[in-house]
Amino acid sequence: MPHVAPAEAAPAEAAVAGAGAGAGASVTPETAPAPAPTTVAELVGHALARLGAGHCFGVVGSGNFAVTNALRGAGVPFTAARHEGGAATMADAFSRMSGTVALVSVHQGCGLTNAATGIGEAAKSRTPVIVLAAEASGAAVGSNFSIDQPGFARSVLAEAHRVHSAASALADVVRAFRTARDERRTVVLNLPLDVQAQPAPADALRALDTLAPPPAPVLPCADSEAVSALVQLISSAERPVIVAGRGARGAGPELRALASASGALLATSAVAKGLFAGDPFDLGISGGFSSPLTAELISEADLIIGAGCALNMWTMRHGRLIGPNTRIVQIDLEVSALGAQRPIDLGVLGDVASTAVAVLGELTRFGADAAPRYRTPEIAARIAAEGRWADVPLDPPDFAGPGRAARAAGRDGADEVGDNAGEVGKLGEVSEVGDSGARIDPRVLSRELNALIPTERIVSVDSGNFMGYPSAYFDAPDEHGFCFTQAFQSIGLGLATAVGAALARPDRLPVLGAGDGGFLMGVAELETAVRLGLPLLVVVYNDDAYGAEIHHFGVSDDPGFVTPDLGTVTFPRVDIASIARGFGAQGITVRDRNDLAAVREWLASGPSGPLVLDARIASDGGAWWLAEAFRGH
Repeated sequence: MPHVAPAEAAPAEAAVAGAGAGAGASVTPETAPAPAPTTVAELVGHALARLGAGHCFGVVGSGNFAVTNALRGAGVPFTAARHEGGAATMADAFSRMSGTVALVSVHQGCGLTNAATGIGEAAKSRTPVIVLAAEASGAAVGSNFSIDQPGFARSVLAEAHRVHSAASALADVVRAFRTARDERRTVVLNLPLDVQAQPAPADALRALDTLAPPPAPVLPCADSEAVSALVQLISSAERPVIVAGRGARGAGPELRALASASGALLATSAVAKGLFAGDPFDLGISGGFSSPLTAELISEADLIIGAGCALNMWTMRHGRLIGPNTRIVQIDLEVSALGAQRPIDLGVLGDVASTAVAVLGELTRFGADAAPRYRTPEIAARIAAEGRWADVPLDPPDFAGPGRAARAAGRDGADEVGDNAGEVGKLGEVSEVGDSGARIDPRVLSRELNALIPTERIVSVDSGNFMGYPSAYFDAPDEHGFCFTQAFQSIGLGLATAVGAALARPDRLPVLGAGDGGFLMGVAELETAVRLGLPLLVVVYNDDAYGAEIHHFGVSDDPGFVTPDLGTVTFPRVDIASIARGFGAQGITVRDRNDLAAVREWLASGPSGPLVLDARIASDGGAWWLAEAFRGH
């Protein structure tokens, strides 16, 4: 992008997370005391460091050069991304997986607009991120970079803040930080160039010396009336289920204890996957990714408690997981969330963890019936035997077997679906020289990989027709082992998500599931992963198409249906493994399970860089969860 005076590479002597130091690598500055700030830009950087910002990601140009270097000098690690959209998503993922406020640093105008989708995803997900956005000076009305940056921020649901002056700079920064951390908001903090250049006031420098993270607010517990009402509902239920969402990611132990005492089964929304891992009554994800048994048991519940969970169309399959006589409870910190997605019988305003403790205390104090309710040995045995997709027999046995072409076309026989600059015949087949047509069943691929990769993993998922496979088949060790950036439903965020998650949890093997469309859309950040030396396993479910659109528009039960021209969403074969090698990663093509031996070898080698699997997948005729997704369109 046309940044003025782009920043030079990070100094080679800086310490680098991952492999050796290099240009734009993730760097932690040297420990020598940083010089005192002299300008507002430097004051902002030092203040955010003292407040506890976890990591900064960005693309540096003339407008954000000084503030980024000030952050680094004050001890905040910085990772140079290849695109501002990638930087924003890395910060989003890092914050989610680390529990800290992450930063994004962008140039004024075009640098900020380039980050739009990543900022929107973070804002919709209530991720505490601060975007440090340089801003054209107020008098520079003719600047090429001048736009309504506060209006832009609000348009993607972020909070718009500004450093107004040298005198107010420190207070402006603290206000933005508290908004991000305490209200769980994504904040765009605009930094006008003329204000950045002003001298740091002496009183602000004195205050900076003692600046510390402000105390976090004590989250409210539900009032006694609401607690008693929930206890009564639990006591009268026979088949209760607790579904935990994003707002419950810090309340796993408390909800486990409450479920044990109340005889409830446990489930999560997709973003909270792993929260109850290892519990014998954990059903996994509720919603479109649910296994058949999970869907059955949730739909037969007579009480569903949404804990920090919206119980929206995705999590409840447009209400089809809710029985006609099921009572619905929501626990949430915000009154506006209660009943926002569907009618509820009880809304409980309060923090999930403290509310669960209060409800458990009242159940215990009044000696509520300790009957097992839904937690019977028979249910536990069924969950152990068939609760995970990996335990469900494949039906059909193999997408890559006989009849594959007919399934791909969604009807008897297979019509051509377009020839966009390549000879694409039957859907999912490419007749170019060098492509044998052999394909691997995505279910088999996912199941085999799940067994291969270490338990201590952190899984990220891009968006697309494929996404149910890594989401359903790849186990997560806990809620910090699964990063799901899907609030905006954008493809192309996967690689950046995986980089941010990997830096947040360097103790775990990072794994990414992506489609070919999303991978190629965000492929620039593969260079970032290579530069950082991340041992990232990238699984590209490659069907040479935007598969969701193929199955949505190319298939119908109507006997008079005429297949539309699908040339806009089908592509000739791209050799993704070769592209990966061009970036400096390892890359292999996978057509059957025998090809996965290379993954075992890579894992055994103690990898210091990514491995990209170009998995040539057989068509599933439309993933099992796809119809659910398109109901919301």
